[in-house]
Amino acid sequence: MDGTRLGRMNVTVHAIRSLRLAAWLAVAGIGLLVHGRTADAAGGFTASEKIFPATTRGWLSIPNTPAFRERFDASQYGQLLHDPVMKPFIDSARKQVETSANRRFGRLGLTLEDMIDACGGECAAGAVESPSGRLATVVLLDTSGHDQQARELVETMTKRLEEQKGTRLDGAKAVGDGGAALTVYQLPAADAGGRTAAQEQRVAFALVGAALVVGDDPALVAQMIGTLAEGRGDCIASLPTFEKVVGGAQGQLNVAAPLRWFVDPLAFAKAYQATNPPREKRKGPDYVAIIARQGFDCIKAAGGAVVFGDSGHAMRHHTIVHAPPLPGRQPFAADRFALGARILHFPDVPAIEPQPWVPRDVAGWTSMQWDLRNAFVSAETLVDDIVGEKGVYDDVIASVKEDPDGPQIDMDRDLVAALGTRVTLITDHTTPIDLDSERLVIAVEAVDPARVAATVAKSMSIDPDMAKIDVQGHVAWELIDRSSSIPKLEVETPGGAVPHADGDDDRSRRTKLREREEKLLPHSVVTVAHGHLLVASHRDILERVLATDGGVESLGQAADHALVAAEISRLLPGNAAVRSFSREEELVRPAYEMLRQGSMPKSKSLTGQMLNALLGDGKPGSVREPRLDGTALPDFEMIRRYFGTAGIGMQTLPDGWAITGVALPRTQQEPEVARRPLSPPK
Repeated sequence: MDGTRLGRMNVTVHAIRSLRLAAWLAVAGIGLLVHGRTADAAGGFTASEKIFPATTRGWLSIPNTPAFRERFDASQYGQLLHDPVMKPFIDSARKQVETSANRRFGRLGLTLEDMIDACGGECAAGAVESPSGRLATVVLLDTSGHDQQARELVETMTKRLEEQKGTRLDGAKAVGDGGAALTVYQLPAADAGGRTAAQEQRVAFALVGAALVVGDDPALVAQMIGTLAEGRGDCIASLPTFEKVVGGAQGQLNVAAPLRWFVDPLAFAKAYQATNPPREKRKGPDYVAIIARQGFDCIKAAGGAVVFGDSGHAMRHHTIVHAPPLPGRQPFAADRFALGARILHFPDVPAIEPQPWVPRDVAGWTSMQWDLRNAFVSAETLVDDIVGEKGVYDDVIASVKEDPDGPQIDMDRDLVAALGTRVTLITDHTTPIDLDSERLVIAVEAVDPARVAATVAKSMSIDPDMAKIDVQGHVAWELIDRSSSIPKLEVETPGGAVPHADGDDDRSRRTKLREREEKLLPHSVVTVAHGHLLVASHRDILERVLATDGGVESLGQAADHALVAAEISRLLPGNAAVRSFSREEELVRPAYEMLRQGSMPKSKSLTGQMLNALLGDGKPGSVREPRLDGTALPDFEMIRRYFGTAGIGMQTLPDGWAITGVALPRTQQEPEVARRPLSPPK
């Protein structure tokens, strides 16, 4: 395993942390909507999973919106968003969402707040694949008990569509048992942020009794209105995968008012790609096609349920990923999938606890069991497919071993065979928060630490960008020149950033690989200690890890970690493939401060770099404009009391994975445990 691959591993595991933050922001978004009065749930139509067709690729439903709102308001997240100090930001955020050209439901003339306020029963939305392969969006609202709000919403939608220069089409036809009129508007082409080609769009809606149906495919809207009363046979509920993931996850809640979701990942990705074509043709790999070719279509579906304010939890969620083994393959075998998808082998173990050297006061800790030897071998076809040329993987591995100018390392024997099956991520930050505050350590278990250390030394000693240093009595290698991306074992393959064969440059492959590496960790340090290969983003956090050796200073001794771990074990008993723990306050703080300062696009953290890659214009060196103005946010000290602790557990199943997460209120957090180190002097 080389430094580039470790860098990609950093991105992969750090993405888990970023997704946690995204999940919290999504919770905040829901909180903008779920306030106000409640009402008794009623049935304006049959359950939405019996109405949405089997070609639905993504679906989200709140079966009892008023009860869901009530539970959310009682949670710490609802209390946070009701705090008067948040009102200026919430008001500002609503205005920004309403005027944004990229808002999800904006082209439908809807806002999420509209949907919640007009709903007396179920609120559901789905992305349905049309015969052309494109995605259509449909929203179903049960307006029982909210007749006045529903009529006002129809008027508001009409006004908004006209403000978008929409043209009402003549010949609206009667739909539904009551003969309600299906209204259709033709909208002009809109540029979706410059990333997709501008296209015209039609929006259709009808208020049928106590059901409001809105969508961007008039034929589909009319068809679904015809099934409101009794549903349809070919619905998503009829899919075996739907019952497997949504039914399985909801069955673990045993409470009312959950939020439920379902997605067919690969089908959704293909349809989304067809719906949002790039404005300009770009060279390079088509990752959706590669995923399909490399066996990742083994993941047939994912779904889950989320509930707030349940039995002492601020939030609890259960997710099922359905990925049955190929015919004739054993359920838990390393080869239960094919080709590149074989890297998805996460064997369960009886317990996963924080290692004694994980500092007690870190923001987050995640540890997973991963069959690295199998992943190394299985990466061959995946890497070759990404590059677009068969044999690249073997060629580069051979060159690392045989090139007289290289480290002359046998990757399999000298490194991979000496590693274990446990990978750990530690995250934290320094204060005061600035562009370079975030810290992380990747730790890979070493079954033969001496051999790993020798391999690292052999590689690093010939790299002019690496300096040999002493850290807490351990030999370490520190990056001293930003022209190199991360500490590397001088091999640029598995999972690394690679060019595609479409390129017409005739320079050597190794030169191109080296030049195209992403600069992910410009201050990184690598060493072997505590029986692990450690790659740190900065020297200061590595020093903290190396100085911790069990006892009261380790995370495993913290009371708040013990509470979360016990709850995860209760909700997901048995063996584990993944365990995580985080302090929400410290998880949120860096991004919060960057948002408040308007500095997130300039952040040097992996989170900032990934957001720039996803939301930017794709031009090297350009800094994107902030998507949300956070200047109205209050000082973080005024709201930190609303954040508690959270954890996630994952088990490998015979046909996929089960994931459970929980967030505990502040009252169950260890008081003032997260003491932040000061930023090192410049």
